[in-house]
Amino acid sequence: MLHYRSSGKSNDQENRARMLISCPDRPGIVASVSRFLAEHGANIVHSDQYTLSPKGGMFFIRIEFDLEHMEERLVWLERDFEPVAKQFEMDWRIHLASKRKRLAIFVSKEDHCLVELLWQWRAGDLDADIVMVISNHPDMKTFVESFGIPYHHIPVTADSKSEAEARQIELIEEAGVDTIVLARYMQIVSPTFVQRYPNRIINIHHSFLPAFVGGNPYRQAHERGVKLIGATAHYVTEELDAGPIIEQDVERVSHRDSVDNLKRIGRNIERVVLARAVSWHIEDRILVYDNKTVVFN
Repeated sequence: MLHYRSSGKSNDQENRARMLISCPDRPGIVASVSRFLAEHGANIVHSDQYTLSPKGGMFFIRIEFDLEHMEERLVWLERDFEPVAKQFEMDWRIHLASKRKRLAIFVSKEDHCLVELLWQWRAGDLDADIVMVISNHPDMKTFVESFGIPYHHIPVTADSKSEAEARQIELIEEAGVDTIVLARYMQIVSPTFVQRYPNRIINIHHSFLPAFVGGNPYRQAHERGVKLIGATAHYVTEELDAGPIIEQDVERVSHRDSVDNLKRIGRNIERVVLARAVSWHIEDRILVYDNKTVVFN
C-alpha cells in the first residue's frame, strides 16, 4: 500500500505571522499598527485593507510580517499589542504561518470534493494537515488510507445521530482538529456541534438553493431551463445553508445540456469552489463580520 505525506509549501515561513483586525474605522489605525510592528523589529511583507465606509463603518486589515524567533516572541507581542487594540476597539488575532491548521474532512458517498482536497494536499498546494476523514459510509476507506490518512466510518441513523456526533467530537478533540470541512457530507450537523466550532466548519452546496430545494436539484434546474449553474462554499451556522459565504462560482449551460451534464459540470464547480474556500481559510485570509465575509485573496 502506498502512503503519501504532504510536503507543504517550499518557502520558509518559520518567522512569519498573520495579523487580522476588524474595528470601527477612524484615522490612525494603519499608522499605529505599522509603528507597533516596526518598534518590535517586525518587517511587513504584505498588507491588505478594506473599509465598509470611511465615516462610521468597519475597517478590516490583514498584515503578514516577519519577525526573528517569531514563535518564542508571540506571547510578548500579543501582550504588548493590547493597548493598541483597546485604543481602537479592535477584534484581532495573530496566527503563526508555521502552525499548519489541522483538518477533518467529513464525506458521504460523493467523492469529487474529497479527491480534490487530497490531491491538492499531496501536491503541497494545501498548506494544512489532513488528520482524518470521517464518513457515514465505508465506501472510500481504502482510497483515503492509501494517502496515509485515518478513515473513521461512523454510521448515522435517525436513532443514532446524537451518539454518532458524540463520537465525531471525541475524535476531533483527541486529534486537535481546528477546521472541519463538509465535503459533500449529506447529514445536517446539530446546533450543538455548530456552536462548538464557530466559523470553523466549511460546507459546499450547489447554488440552486433556495430556488431548487429538496431532492434532484439538477433535474429541477433542467426542467426550468437554467442558463447558469454554480456552487457556494460557506461557514456553517445554525440556520441551514445561510452562513457567511466564502466563495462562489458559476458556469454557463444551455438547453443542450442533459441532467447528467449538469451534474458533471456542477461537481467540477463544487470541488474547485470548496478547495479555494479551504485554502483561503487555512491561510487566514477571511474575516467574518455580520454574517458576511471579507476575503483578502
